[in-house]
Amino acid sequence: MPSTNQTHGESFRLTQLIDDTRYRSYTFQFIALVLLIFSVGYLYANLVANLKVAGLNISYEFLGDPAGYDINQRLIDYTSQSTHLRASVVGLLNTLLVAFVGCFLATIFGVTAGILRLSNNWIVSKLMAVYVEIFRNVPVLIWILIINAIFMISLPQPKAFKARGDNPPDAEMLFDAFAFTGRGIYVPKPIFEAGSWVVALVFFLSFIGVFVYRRYTKSVLYSQGRDLPRGWPSLVIFLLPTTLTYFLMGNPIGLEYPELKGFNFKGGLWARGSFVALTLALAIYTGAFIAENVRAGIQAISKGQTEAAAALGLRPGRIMSLVILPQALRVIIPPMISNFLNLTKNSSLAIAVGYMDITGTLGGITLNQTGRAIEAILLLMAFYLFISLSISTIMNFYNNSIKLKER
Repeated sequence: MPSTNQTHGESFRLTQLIDDTRYRSYTFQFIALVLLIFSVGYLYANLVANLKVAGLNISYEFLGDPAGYDINQRLIDYTSQSTHLRASVVGLLNTLLVAFVGCFLATIFGVTAGILRLSNNWIVSKLMAVYVEIFRNVPVLIWILIINAIFMISLPQPKAFKARGDNPPDAEMLFDAFAFTGRGIYVPKPIFEAGSWVVALVFFLSFIGVFVYRRYTKSVLYSQGRDLPRGWPSLVIFLLPTTLTYFLMGNPIGLEYPELKGFNFKGGLWARGSFVALTLALAIYTGAFIAENVRAGIQAISKGQTEAAAALGLRPGRIMSLVILPQALRVIIPPMISNFLNLTKNSSLAIAVGYMDITGTLGGITLNQTGRAIEAILLLMAFYLFISLSISTIMNFYNNSIKLKER
């Protein structure tokens, strides 16, 4: 058998592709890739041939036909005469809305529960343990149905907010601005007038300014050992410029409050009960898994870190935010990516409570009306694949930015 320690001057032989360890792995990888390409090509050709025999063909022209059905909650304009493509976009935006809000709330629930589960308070610790064990061991579909039923049964209907004669109404709005009903939640709607973009720009810059200031305080703490205040300066940076700009521009942003007209509320923003129940159920369910990831990440940090920080005079809250969590994030983030992906894919259960996401529009009504099952399923697969890879890419980028750097 030829030696693997060959001189550079020796001529290359084909047998080295198998015998030489320098090339053997590349040879097998190339063979596997060729077999995979041929297998996929064969399956695709076989599918096209069978569809042609059956008088069918893969076509996406149906996306331009009128949809002919209504969608109860939508972020863009849509009517029953809109195309199937626009109906799919409406469902896609509804899915992204649930995924974004759900991931945000799940992170808050999970981080809070994970930290409190390690509390020295026995009652708080056990309550968080009960929350984690109950929610993560019951299927998410059941929680969606339970929370949706609680919303429909426990909250009053809009007609309960109407006074009957001299009798006061059975329910009242919160601060005369928020109405929690069995049909959903009604909140004030912002009305943007001329000059509102200036206020929005200042608000965005103030938001960035808070992060810049907090990074500055952290650098001062690490380099000089001075613990600058972070709470009230951050609040001032965040609120003061926006408030001043708002009044200087003549109050360019107003509010449209929901009002009871007849037996329902008009005006304002309406978050349907199905959306609230679905998002809350997914967030609480996923938060239970994130809580375990947070607990594991914190316990992975040596107790000596906490004791050393306490010896330097740091308060418990500062120890957690400045010492423990920054080190624990490199353990927490990787499994959290899977939690976010699971929440996004679990949003396809929305049809159980009547919320029209992309599975309910493109993979439901559109598929049944057009009979284009293959095309609809391929589009669904492409969407979920794209959004999953996007979430993974963003979270992996963040994970690489916080990992420990070797000097």
